[in-house]
Amino acid sequence: MLNKKEQRLRRSRQTRVRIALQNAVRLTVFRTNLHIYASVISADGSTVLASASTVEKDVRTQLGAAGKGANVGAAELIGKRIAEKAKAAGIEKVAFDRSGFAYHGRVKALAEAAREAGLQF
Repeated sequence: MLNKKEQRLRRSRQTRVRIALQNAVRLTVFRTNLHIYASVISADGSTVLASASTVEKDVRTQLGAAGKGANVGAAELIGKRIAEKAKAAGIEKVAFDRSGFAYHGRVKALAEAAREAGLQF
């Protein structure tokens, strides 16, 4: 029997195999209880082209005194930031890699904010 973490990792491996076959630049999302992280990774998987997270100093000041990175508002902010950074790096189209996390809550908020900011996936 697989535990919760092993199930998520199994789902993420399946997603990464499918994205690798597409040979697409991928937008990966990772979330913890305190923070959310997003990275744009090259098609060959060797280089991080852009990244954003709630750990960054200027993001924490935007989130306020508590610096809470574990809510939908913070996820939306990171979605906008990653889209801006990706566009600055010349990337318009990505494949969304949710790393096995369910597509709701913070993961969904980040994806929708990135789409609104102009990233296509």
